[in-house]
Amino acid sequence: MIKSCTLRALFYVLLWSFCSSATLFAQTFKINGAVKGGSQKPLNGAVVSLLTAKDSAFVKAAVTETDGQFEFVGIKSNVYLLMVTHLGHQKSVSTPFEVGNADVNWPTIVLQESNKNLAEVTVKGKKPFVETKIDRTVVNVDALISNAGTNALEVLEKSPGLAVDQNGGIRLKGKSGVVVFVDDKPTYLSADDLANYLKSLPAGSVETIEIMPNPPAKYDAAGNAGVINIRLKKNVLRGFNGGLSLSYGQGVYRRTNNSLNFNYRVNQFNFFSSLSVNQNNSYQDLTIWRRYYDSAGKFSSAFTQNSYIQRNNGGNSVKAGFDYYASKKTTFGLVLNGFYNPSRNNVTNKAQVLDAKNEVTNFVEALSPTDRIWKNGSINLNFAHKFDSTGKELSTNIDYIHYQSTSDQTLTNTILDAKNQFVSRSILVSYLPTTIDIGTAKVDYVHPTSDGGRFETGVKTSIIGTGNIADFFDILDGKPSPNYEFTNNFNYNENINASYVNYSRNWKQWSLQAGLRFENTIIKGHQLGNKQTKDSTFTRKYNSFFPTLYLQYRLDSTNTHQMGFSFGRRIDRPNYQDMNPFSYPLDRFTYYGGNPFLQPTFSYNFELSHTFKNKITTTLQYSIAKNVISETNEQRGTIYYSRPGNFGQRISYGISVNGSFQLAKWWTLNLYTEYINNGFKATLYGQRLDDSRFYWVVVPTNQIQINSSWSAELASSYQSTFLLGQLLVYPIGSVRAGIAKKVLKNQGALKLNVSDIFYTNQIKGDIRNIANASANWFSYLDSRVVTLSFSYRFNKGKTLNLRQTGGSENEKSRVRS
Repeated sequence: MIKSCTLRALFYVLLWSFCSSATLFAQTFKINGAVKGGSQKPLNGAVVSLLTAKDSAFVKAAVTETDGQFEFVGIKSNVYLLMVTHLGHQKSVSTPFEVGNADVNWPTIVLQESNKNLAEVTVKGKKPFVETKIDRTVVNVDALISNAGTNALEVLEKSPGLAVDQNGGIRLKGKSGVVVFVDDKPTYLSADDLANYLKSLPAGSVETIEIMPNPPAKYDAAGNAGVINIRLKKNVLRGFNGGLSLSYGQGVYRRTNNSLNFNYRVNQFNFFSSLSVNQNNSYQDLTIWRRYYDSAGKFSSAFTQNSYIQRNNGGNSVKAGFDYYASKKTTFGLVLNGFYNPSRNNVTNKAQVLDAKNEVTNFVEALSPTDRIWKNGSINLNFAHKFDSTGKELSTNIDYIHYQSTSDQTLTNTILDAKNQFVSRSILVSYLPTTIDIGTAKVDYVHPTSDGGRFETGVKTSIIGTGNIADFFDILDGKPSPNYEFTNNFNYNENINASYVNYSRNWKQWSLQAGLRFENTIIKGHQLGNKQTKDSTFTRKYNSFFPTLYLQYRLDSTNTHQMGFSFGRRIDRPNYQDMNPFSYPLDRFTYYGGNPFLQPTFSYNFELSHTFKNKITTTLQYSIAKNVISETNEQRGTIYYSRPGNFGQRISYGISVNGSFQLAKWWTLNLYTEYINNGFKATLYGQRLDDSRFYWVVVPTNQIQINSSWSAELASSYQSTFLLGQLLVYPIGSVRAGIAKKVLKNQGALKLNVSDIFYTNQIKGDIRNIANASANWFSYLDSRVVTLSFSYRFNKGKTLNLRQTGGSENEKSRVRS
């Protein structure tokens, strides 16, 4: 109660500050204008600096858009100068002018081309680790040394507000149900396959991570916890240019992540490509304890199991495409993507069964090797047309994506008596092919309005078809015999049709963005029968509206103090294969399966934030979600069944703080912390779950600049006991360190880092609310890794802005095989 009152009091203080601050600051004004070259063509990328006329002191800067326009907002009354610079042009400095009682519309500035040969100019600057925008938080990946030589999943683990569990599940500020995009295109993958894909994506190929708890209406409404958009590195220069990243890491097992990207601009064509080749080997040493009770609650038996899982995951991906600039206003593009990820997992299980006296009755040994190939191919066709210099633009994206997976598994189960004498052996083999075909088409239109706002609208349709075959055979006397308990064939089809409108505008101190999205969903599932199971089908149709709203209030003219508010309604649809009703065995004591009765999750998310000096952002959050999809566990005899299920309600609220502190000229501290309460209510398999719990996370990251070429990093993380549905995860933490050296005239870098130095990033917890049973687990992971990496960037050419392409925006996040 005290903690709740404290949060409520802080909420009112921030709200009072938000409402009363308008009276604390003087009236401000806006300055706008345009910059053109000597040929009267708009100049894109010109730097416009606002200076005080009295002493030429810098006030703020703006960069011109493609139409040459620039704008300053929140400017106080004073006398100023405008200084304009652009590569290859002469600098221009205006005469003094006064900002008094009205906005200033500055006449068009024309820069003359320079006839002098310019010496090479080196601009030294350091990107901040985290940047805050009105609708998202942006993480600059290269800002952390410890990201070098790692993969995209490990990068997410170090991003503020994000957590990754041992199975690759991603949470945002304590909430599951995150949808991951790559370059504004969804990954279309389930949690397991997404984790494997992100492990195959080198951190060296990632530019930024965009974290959006309430994404704009332009994005698909999927993901009740929000959207993470991974932006890959893109070259923006004419000529031939690119980057190379190589790394080798050694834990208990080795891993390597390597990538190459380049682009070449010639005449009206721009060609671009990227390639990655990776191998990530690791292990998990998992121990599970299960205790069983009779109806009176008296202990009846127990089961203890140790599983050593050795994972060998390969990752090979390629991307290639081109843009054709048919005219200054019209562009066509083609992008091809594909990956080929082979893997082999060897699982060795050793277990013992105990009776009511805690005496061993049987030993169980199981071997389960799995060979899998997971591959993908996709094509994107895109078109963009600018109608005029005001920014009116029409864009179209058409995508086709094909996934194919094959998995061969053998489960050999041997039972021994208490004296280690052979009792019986069973062999179960399986062949699990999966195909997924996804087609999407999308049209977007942008229309600037006369009042300085921006109107956006668009439509999208997606069609998904999946086929899942599971052929299981018992090996009897050396011959295969069909196992109809597990054999099944499941087909799933889905069609989502959507449209949206979005409006945004900036005033002197206020910024507004509001949107509304509509989605129509049609689902059909068909479970083909076999000799033991009849055919079954299901069909679902539903329509939903998803509003979004963002407000930002600038408390001062320099925009260093801000208040923000956001609201959004979201949906989390089941993964395609999660609705397959059949089960399959992990071993003879643990079965995994789907749930055809899953309902979509709907959530309402609110955030109120305050930014102090553009360095410290404090956010209050509240979220309520119905029918939350999460893992559930049921006990039947001696077999555990794990399957996705709906929790009736989840309420999450709390506070988070993200700040950057310059403790010394050479020392920067980035600090993130959150204190959040998660509460769940549900009835699962006859057991009532009604619990809530606060948890605390703190992540300090120290960045040290030793000299112009050497830098270092020391960071750590800690999470207290965490509640996630039926799971209670105990405290966990780690420490990492790294050092970097610039080489090859600052175009290359060598980096050495060590993760989980003290080997403390090991997970344990309890599984609760299971009828007549209790369970807990402890997991050792291959988390302490020493990594050496080398990166090199090369370029020859002038600046060229490449377009963002991609029309599919949600479906990939829900593929499961």
